[in-house]
Amino acid sequence: MSREQTAAAEEPQPDASAKGTVTGAAAGARQGKGAGIGRPTGRDVVSGFATGLFSIPEGMAYASIGNFSAPLGLWSGVVPTIIGSFFARTVLMVTTLTSAIALTSHSVLAGAGLDPGDLGAIATLTVLTGVVMLTLGLLKLGSVMSYVSTAVMTGFSTGIAVQIVAGVIDDATGYSPTSHNTVGKIVQAFANIGQWQPETVLVSSVTVLVWVLVRFIKPLKAMSTLTALIVVSVPVALLGLNVTLVSDIAAIPRSLPPFSLPDIADVPALATGAVAVALVALAQAAGISAAVANPDGFRPDASKDFTAQGLANIAGGFFSALPTGGSMSRTGVATSAGARTRWAGIFAGLWLALIVLLVGPLAGYIPMAVIGGLMIVIGGELVVGRWPDISLVFRTSAVSAVAMLATFAATTELPLQQAIFLGAGLSIILSAVALARTGRMLQLVREGDGWRLGDPPQQLPSHQTTVLHYTGGSIFAEVNRMVDDWPATAGVTDAAMVLSMRGSPMVPSATFLKALDKIAADLRAQGVALVLSGVPDRFADLLASTGRLEHLGRENVIGESQIVGASLERAYARAEALRTGAAS
Repeated sequence: MSREQTAAAEEPQPDASAKGTVTGAAAGARQGKGAGIGRPTGRDVVSGFATGLFSIPEGMAYASIGNFSAPLGLWSGVVPTIIGSFFARTVLMVTTLTSAIALTSHSVLAGAGLDPGDLGAIATLTVLTGVVMLTLGLLKLGSVMSYVSTAVMTGFSTGIAVQIVAGVIDDATGYSPTSHNTVGKIVQAFANIGQWQPETVLVSSVTVLVWVLVRFIKPLKAMSTLTALIVVSVPVALLGLNVTLVSDIAAIPRSLPPFSLPDIADVPALATGAVAVALVALAQAAGISAAVANPDGFRPDASKDFTAQGLANIAGGFFSALPTGGSMSRTGVATSAGARTRWAGIFAGLWLALIVLLVGPLAGYIPMAVIGGLMIVIGGELVVGRWPDISLVFRTSAVSAVAMLATFAATTELPLQQAIFLGAGLSIILSAVALARTGRMLQLVREGDGWRLGDPPQQLPSHQTTVLHYTGGSIFAEVNRMVDDWPATAGVTDAAMVLSMRGSPMVPSATFLKALDKIAADLRAQGVALVLSGVPDRFADLLASTGRLEHLGRENVIGESQIVGASLERAYARAEALRTGAAS
């Protein structure tokens, strides 16, 4: 069945010698230096056939919900799948068209004023998407997707699921809603249930029912979508029911993917949109390596997976493929069918090409109502699969819940390329807010041979050295909180202060430096010495390059030490010497 969710398979453990040792070459490869292509197995051939066969209904369905010609969904599972599987570090990941990519691609083309049926424009978008992915991969930016929060990704993927359902209302019911809003289309459809076409509704409903029943048959569970498609399509064709067929929309040729050339003139109009499509594709693929472990034990590498998907799109763009990315649903089918090496994905592309070449036109007899019913199931499964994350986000914090709901609303109302950028922006803002909240000032009080943590004093005490510890990252958003926690210095005498920074990332921030300048100036005006302790090398270099090291005094800036507490002890001794006048 199609599901962009968790796919699991029993994975064999990597071989080791009797003594439990691993050769240097193998150990290096498992650290990410190269896994090789390996040898295909019989299970890979069988898995590839099942995946290729499954790609026929799902590929056509995904192309259809994006308002693309159905054959484009088939061709998107040939060259991109072969190339992606050949280069991916997550060896079982299947690169192909997904519902979110199809919807985003259509949104980008429509926003640029281009025809979704223009193969040149599609080739341009696919190649540009590949270039973005390849660039991110070569720059080792695989971790970039970690900046898209779970809240934002949950809102986006749930919105995509609702879009899938709304996008096939016409196919599943025969009624075409006119509302612009995605949720509004569903509401409008149910408000006009009397205009639904009985035969179309019957076919789509039976499709959903057959799919549900097949799911209870364990040997057929992984192939429930394909089974439902065949079981319903054959009697519909024999009975001659008056429903729309795939062939009524586009003929399925008995041919290999045709060669297509990008239209250079479309590059300016599609460049920004290609970034959005790439982000959607990479975000969907990001969870595959965590869900599906490499059977050979080699570590996955997100940057290498970015590169593989980029190469898949660049190659696919020249063979009439829509933009593609790692697909959890197709990967799930492959693993459920026994995939053991990257050859399963390679065979999937080869089998699909062969099947289309031999019996492609037969796919034209598939009723669109069947595809509509299957897409409703797929959309529903996506929502169900996201429900634990939805519940988790609501239980986590109000800020996360707002971000999720805002992204969901944007996904159902705005063009998808705008929604993903909005979501990415929300993720960055949430990250900044979360980091800012970590900024805190604590007091370190000597207790025996160690130091005890406590709240900072409201008033700096006289006749002693006070030690404060800063726990933030020095980003500008933390400054107000740091200043609020800083002790008042009015009327203080015979005092010194140590500010410990050990363990803080100390992100370069002009706002933080200005705040530090003011603190140092206020302390100096009161005759209070300031010594910095555990200063990271990066921050010390920043102090030097901005002239603040000389201003504070080089001897009053104590760097980090490999021995915990050593720099603090040095800083405390320095501050005491300054306070008592014993400093040289």
